[in-house]
Amino acid sequence: MPLIATKIVVGFVVGVLIGMSGVGGGVLLLPVLIFGLRVPAIVAVGSDAVFNFFTKVPASLLHLKKGTVRRKVVLALALGSIPGSIGGVKLLMHIRHLYGDGVNSFIKTTVGVLLIVIPTLLLFQKKIEERVANRPPSPRGFMGMVLIGLVAGFLVGMTSVGSGSIIMMLLLLFYSFPPKVNVGTDIVHAVLLTGVTGLLHFQLGNVDSGLVVSLLIGSIPGGLLGSHLSTRVPMLWLRRLLCTLLLLTGARMLWA
Repeated sequence: MPLIATKIVVGFVVGVLIGMSGVGGGVLLLPVLIFGLRVPAIVAVGSDAVFNFFTKVPASLLHLKKGTVRRKVVLALALGSIPGSIGGVKLLMHIRHLYGDGVNSFIKTTVGVLLIVIPTLLLFQKKIEERVANRPPSPRGFMGMVLIGLVAGFLVGMTSVGSGSIIMMLLLLFYSFPPKVNVGTDIVHAVLLTGVTGLLHFQLGNVDSGLVVSLLIGSIPGGLLGSHLSTRVPMLWLRRLLCTLLLLTGARMLWA
């Protein structure tokens, strides 16, 4: 199979899985790019950030239209995440300046840790949601949201992973927004964060534009198909299976 066709198929499969399970695209795609397509880790991070930006734009517009977005929360998160992302990208560039291709090993280790932490949180997400469902509203601390954005932005700048999953989980743990508002706010903020991160990596030459286009060609119909199938498959078990595979992938990254 020609390489471009392989990339389109990868985008299609990832799109289907995202649509069916709701698991974040960065968590699913990055290991495939690094291990499956043998893309250098730093290029995989930059390309994944740009890919995530374009895939989240349609959903963000839909949530804005439906009114399921807290704009002040998006602003607070972005005030932390954008400088955090800049810091994460600059750290990668500093490491590349010092160690050259050794930056790819650093990225793999960091991603390996995230692929253990994030799927573990996702496996327990339902229980966490049940525990906080009847919790009284907590104070909407502006600085707390900025701090959440700063941490997530720094991780996204280094790995492109976490623009959705990490922020979603932190908002769930520390604030009491309705589920639809949580999702909509998270997606709109993710567009800003991945847009800035993707632009920074593009300016530094860390983005394979052909790879991004090929992935998008596959992921758009894949996402539509996955959304259609989501009501016809046992989503809970699919999510658990994906999280287990991601945990194993993270362990392989750490102990390879």
